[in-house]
Amino acid sequence: MTDNTPKSPNTDGTKPNLALVGDPAAPEYQRLQRPGYSVYTGTATLENKRFSAGVWYHGIKQASPDEAGQPFDLWICSPLHVDAETVDTDDGSIGRLLRFTHRGQARECVIPMEALAGKGEDVLKSLMRQGLVIEYSQRKHVPAYIASHHHPERVLDTTTRPGWHDPSGAFVLPHRIIGSDRVRFQSSGREARIFDTKGTLSEWQSSVAAYCLGNPVLILSVCCALAGPLLKKVGVNGGGVHLVGDSSSGKSLAQDIAATVWGPMDRFKMSWDMSGGGVEIEASSRNDTVMVIDELSRASPKQIQGHAYAIANGTGRGTMTREREGRPKNYWRLLALSSGERSLGDHAAIAGNTAHAGAELRMVDVNAGTRTYRAFDDVHGLDGESFHRRLTDSVTRHYGHAGPALVECLLAPDRLAELGERFQIQRRAFAVESSQAGRVADRFAVMALAGELASEWQILPWPSGTARTACRQLFHEWLATMGDGNAEDRQIVTALSDFIALHGDSRFSDVTAQLSGHVHHRAGFYEVDNGKRLYLFNRAALSEAVPGYSRERIIRALGHCDALVKMDEGRKQKNYRLPGGGSARFFVIDPDRLDLQGDPTA
Repeated sequence: MTDNTPKSPNTDGTKPNLALVGDPAAPEYQRLQRPGYSVYTGTATLENKRFSAGVWYHGIKQASPDEAGQPFDLWICSPLHVDAETVDTDDGSIGRLLRFTHRGQARECVIPMEALAGKGEDVLKSLMRQGLVIEYSQRKHVPAYIASHHHPERVLDTTTRPGWHDPSGAFVLPHRIIGSDRVRFQSSGREARIFDTKGTLSEWQSSVAAYCLGNPVLILSVCCALAGPLLKKVGVNGGGVHLVGDSSSGKSLAQDIAATVWGPMDRFKMSWDMSGGGVEIEASSRNDTVMVIDELSRASPKQIQGHAYAIANGTGRGTMTREREGRPKNYWRLLALSSGERSLGDHAAIAGNTAHAGAELRMVDVNAGTRTYRAFDDVHGLDGESFHRRLTDSVTRHYGHAGPALVECLLAPDRLAELGERFQIQRRAFAVESSQAGRVADRFAVMALAGELASEWQILPWPSGTARTACRQLFHEWLATMGDGNAEDRQIVTALSDFIALHGDSRFSDVTAQLSGHVHHRAGFYEVDNGKRLYLFNRAALSEAVPGYSRERIIRALGHCDALVKMDEGRKQKNYRLPGGGSARFFVIDPDRLDLQGDPTA
């Protein structure tokens, strides 16, 4: 293989055409290596023959071993350069970095060497999809030409995931690499261009970000989108924020604004209407950025809590190949910004599922429907409709600048080293007592940090303290609703309180009565002690009242709020004489001691 690519540019900065004279005595005369491939960036004259720009196959046709070969030349495709060997840092597979031009625009693509096996049809599809001009009748030579580059001098890393690339420290996006020239994104070429740019950062600042001021929900949405690159660096796990409000309240606009931090809102956003595998694909394709998911009502109520766990946990399910070998798992770390008319727990309840405290902590609810102007607090002197229309127009014209700009600033000298300390300073503004609320506080604190850093580095046109104030306000609104205690305890005691409210007179009767009377599906009895009822639950009723939790876990929660009273020595129950004769043991619950702090309607 002979590479006749010009090595030096013209004085005007352009690459020269290769035009060599055909005199064998001239020093610039080049003989062609036959058989072999050559690539010319312009018209070239060699061995008294003129070759147009492109990849050529220079062969020799021999009728018999005794006869001299007849040289021939085939034009294969437009100029295609093999610039480097690539190594996938996820699985170690080897490839080649290719470069060519389509309509004046330079293009790069990474081709795995395994794709060259067989007839190489996948290679041809990928290159033709991106605009490489190929002589159709000679297409079989293209994979052979690529394979003929056995040991390129340059060796680059590749990855199929966006986000932080550990070996190099670079931040990878499909269309650009921030922080290194030794890494490339390996793409199939089929995925949507969700990371893209339009307009300018300054226009986005003035027409989008400036209107977020005074609106905690919009500020939080932008901070959520910016926080993705910080999660790994400060050691905070993924999770999400769920904007709850009636239809047409402004939730989707808040999501559109968040999406513009990284790309076009119509392509970057996605719908909750996806399978578990779809969640993995979408999350890994947005690793270290943000997952903007619209319309919770389109999600399967049976799967929604599993989706929330998957997004926060950041690891896909294990699968096997046909050879019964484990495939590499998808993995990611990001924040999600969701929206819906119902909370995640209420949506799961449609299918009869009990809300899991873990899922609710991983996707926390934020009020985006009952503020001054529904999702907004300040419409900047406009009416609600005009405010919404102005921002809706702006998010379609300017996007994709703020997120990469934040990463560029993060990679400046010494900034990553001080990030952990700056996070701890922000975290102190979100002080809570329980470890569960602390995990949510971590999430709000890292969002606040992202917003404050972006303001400090003039990526956001917000005064210092704007992001922290908005994130604290919405965090404390969540805390006032859900409480600072254990989420499982809150669910248990709330379920018991609801059970008593529903069935207090129909499934419980007075334990001191002479006759028990007829009670359908008896849950127990009650007794009046100092003017108030104590409810005596039998074992079956205690489990029925709180489905999804073991009896031991229910008793532990009752102990935390001191609602379990009148216990016999060494037991959690008390023995009672029953109306009509006999005795039985019951769990005696004081309903006044059930902690209803987490129920805003209590």
